[in-house]
Amino acid sequence: MLRRQDVGHRVVVRRIVGVSHDRTLFTDALGELVDLTETDLTIATEKGTLRVPLREVHRAKRVPAARRPPAAQVVALELAANEAWPAPIEARLGSWILRAAENWTGRANSALAVGDPDRPLEAAIDAVIEWYSAHGQRPLINAPMPLAAPVNATLDARGWGARPLTLLQTAPLTGIGGSKSDLPPVELADSPSDDWYAMVAEHKGTLPPAAARILTAPAEVVFAQVHDAGGELIAIGRGTVTGPDRWLGVSLLQTAPHARRQGLARHVLHALALWGAQHGSARAYLQVEERNTGAVALYGRAGFTTHHTYLTREAPNS
Repeated sequence: MLRRQDVGHRVVVRRIVGVSHDRTLFTDALGELVDLTETDLTIATEKGTLRVPLREVHRAKRVPAARRPPAAQVVALELAANEAWPAPIEARLGSWILRAAENWTGRANSALAVGDPDRPLEAAIDAVIEWYSAHGQRPLINAPMPLAAPVNATLDARGWGARPLTLLQTAPLTGIGGSKSDLPPVELADSPSDDWYAMVAEHKGTLPPAAARILTAPAEVVFAQVHDAGGELIAIGRGTVTGPDRWLGVSLLQTAPHARRQGLARHVLHALALWGAQHGSARAYLQVEERNTGAVALYGRAGFTTHHTYLTREAPNS
């Protein structure tokens, strides 16, 4: 049977699904173990997240990992992403980065657990709790997988919860296809308009002052927008170029509800890819929740594949 130490690793689970003519029926699932409790296990498969009651598990074991990027590549990409979404308050715990931004987005309000925290893991988690408590926020830890598998296992033992699995996906800019020629042009600006901010707020909630700091702080950043013939804003996106490898980070790709299914998101994505190439980027990344199947499918058609995943872990309520 699996243990907490297996969280973040590739596993195969044989599940009992019924009985036919006195014969037990099984089905197998292969994927990444993202959660293990006293009653259930959860794995991220190619078809989605699957939660299996332990009473239905016949066998389960860790298997050799699929080809994964080297740890150094995961760390470099996570640091580039952090540079593209910079929290106004940051502190260091060894190589870990503690971030606070008035609770606006998990990315900017969690400890990024990459590298060595310069102390035993239990002590590092205690230090995270103390730091966030001093800032009046619930402690969160962003744990890339399987790089931070020991962190996840320790947090499991301490009763920390987990937000939905997030995929960090990448694609070569040359593979991001073109867009429809009959759509309104994508406008690129150095700063966001009031309407641009308003569309973000519709999706992300009221924007505190920290939000503007996060969105505009990177040295190389662009804000994409599309207006319809009547001048109404119908699609937006944001692009950044960060890190030594000059990654193009794509975020806040949104379309007005009444303007969906017209190819606008792909239209904006293509414009951001062209902008990134002009600024010396060769590859793009984005972050999307695994459960957002519509967005995952859209990005898949644009050439994005999963580089690695991460869990945002939440401290138990006191």
